[in-house]
Amino acid sequence: MDKKVISKENSEHYSWGDGCDGWHLVKTDALSVIQERVPPGSAEVLHYHASSEQFFFVLSGEAILEVNGVKYKLCRQQGLHVAAGIPHQLSNESSNDLSFIVTSTPPSHGDRIEC
Repeated sequence: MDKKVISKENSEHYSWGDGCDGWHLVKTDALSVIQERVPPGSAEVLHYHASSEQFFFVLSGEAILEVNGVKYKLCRQQGLHVAAGIPHQLSNESSNDLSFIVTSTPPSHGDRIEC
């Protein structure tokens, strides 16, 4: 099997929320790795995943990740694990773009339940 170097420039792109972007860096039946960009003032809705656990890792900017009612501030090169079944919401309350990686196993698409 041929390997290729993966980047957001050669990955499947999608848009979500209010001006947010995502790039599928790895998209298999067992694993999802997505790079996302969230502009200042944007956020996802509070939700949880029945089966998927996730790890959020900030590349640049600053994230607020609310997990089970507790808000965590994640700066560059910091991350947080969210277990399956736990309500969470990521937001960018700063004045700069937020760039982060979210890894999900199994993939979280189709496993999202809004609170």
